Amino acid sequence: MLTRNHSTDIAAPSRLRIGEWWADPLTNELGHDGETVRIEPKAMEVLMVLAGRPGGIASREELLSNVWPGVVVGDEALTQSINKLRRALGDNPRSPRYIETISKRGYRLIAPVCKDTAAAPTRTDEPIARVQPSVRTYRPLRTFGLIAGLAVTILATGGYFYLSSPSARDSSADFEAASDWDTARTAPVTVTVLPFESLGSSEEQAYLARGMSNDLMTDLSRLSGLRVISAPSTELGAKRAQAARYLIAGSIQRDSEALRINVRLVDAQTKEQLWSERFERPFHALFGVQDEITRSLVERLPAKVSEAERRRLAKRYTQNLEAYDYFLRGQALFLARRSEDNEQARTYFRRAIDLDANFARAYASLAMTYAMEYRLRPAGDASPSLARAFELAETARMIDPDIPEIHWALGFIHVQSRRHEDAIESLGKALALDRSYADAYALMGGIYTYTGQPPKTIPMLRTALRLNPDGGYLYYQILGRAYFFENDIEQALINLREAAARNPVDLETRVYLAAANVLAGDENAAEWEAEEIRALDPGFSMRTWLETYPMTHARYKEKLSSLLASLGL
Repeated sequence: MLTRNHSTDIAAPSRLRIGEWWADPLTNELGHDGETVRIEPKAMEVLMVLAGRPGGIASREELLSNVWPGVVVGDEALTQSINKLRRALGDNPRSPRYIETISKRGYRLIAPVCKDTAAAPTRTDEPIARVQPSVRTYRPLRTFGLIAGLAVTILATGGYFYLSSPSARDSSADFEAASDWDTARTAPVTVTVLPFESLGSSEEQAYLARGMSNDLMTDLSRLSGLRVISAPSTELGAKRAQAARYLIAGSIQRDSEALRINVRLVDAQTKEQLWSERFERPFHALFGVQDEITRSLVERLPAKVSEAERRRLAKRYTQNLEAYDYFLRGQALFLARRSEDNEQARTYFRRAIDLDANFARAYASLAMTYAMEYRLRPAGDASPSLARAFELAETARMIDPDIPEIHWALGFIHVQSRRHEDAIESLGKALALDRSYADAYALMGGIYTYTGQPPKTIPMLRTALRLNPDGGYLYYQILGRAYFFENDIEQALINLREAAARNPVDLETRVYLAAANVLAGDENAAEWEAEEIRALDPGFSMRTWLETYPMTHARYKEKLSSLLASLGL
């Protein structure tokens, strides 16, 4: 029990004794028995806040506000710092001697803390306080894939996880520029565009509402002063998106040739409605209404917008309303990720291009249907499909190189062709155009695992989930396989199961679940996953599957092959 309040006893120490270790916040070093360990500055700041109240509980909110003042970050920033401190101190979260997790409340430092004024650390200082860990049931740290990622910290470090390799640094200076947004100015304005509500009587009109909100989100995300967090569709996602300062919501109704749109801008902190407008126009005026909505929002959001950005906003992707309608129909089907839907989406994108031969986004989306054909029907020679995908994506890039989705499509196609350096270069260009592009961070993270660098994958996926709190099954699959190759099987299983829950027919997810369960020693679960694989692909052969798999790291491929072989696959 504490006998006095120590919250201000150690305000800004030059050096402390914490248990058997000394800690120097001026050099970010920990020392013990002649060993010196250097830790990251943020981890040291967390330790100093905890040391300022030994035995007292510091809430997560308090730690975040003290260590990351004025910066929007997710819980994972703090979790990572705690993990790094535990590793440095040799602490075990199951039976802690230094940092104890207090469920649903925060953390506390349970080791004795002293001021250390000696030239060398000693063990004779009188402790200020000492508390015993509370008796509790250990609960593992929440999976990184289920917490919003840390976009600001990763980007503010100059894109370290992307630019640390010389080849990546040489191949994409554009991404370096895109990753430096927090180092030269204050934290950006954060915005969430909620899905527009469809008020029409026909379910078929729902795609128009989705298209409106998605296009608005795309337009706003290309502004340097804004960070757009994708709208959540679940209660969990809503909790992750609470960091957004401003919310944009709306509804749309189309009756024959009449169009009614309501839009409102709300301050998420004060709940004040800052702006609202009702638009009643003929349907053929849709593009003009979209432009007017975007301009009105930009004028009312506290973000600086350059003249060049304003000009870019004014440029629509197509002026052909019928082509746009086909494009939206294709997008709605393409997202379903089924072979038959992929074929129908291709038909819609072709119709859009027939109506507007300069519709760059339609070309890029058509290219993706060929790249997805390779993923959805992996049997046979993939070369013709990938060659066609490249041709169409390059056409899109030549029409309009300022559209980030086009560079993402090129990156995805490069990945399928195992041209990973080219893929990273394309994704860097996408991020230079849209620094809130969650899918670009996710795909780039996936490439790192394919090339044998899973530690770089995890921070990229945290960023993606921070920007898109409801990230699709691929986000969790990418996280799961990164943890798998990092030999963190518990985290791997959590994320892979989440991916399977979101898409139970994805073969790759089942492959990793089977392999992870073998490593976990759960024979029944591994056999069950093997049966799922055979049900999805009766002729499945791991050797054949790996022949078209984008992974280039030989040892990782051998690991997968060996584990699946034990299941008769």
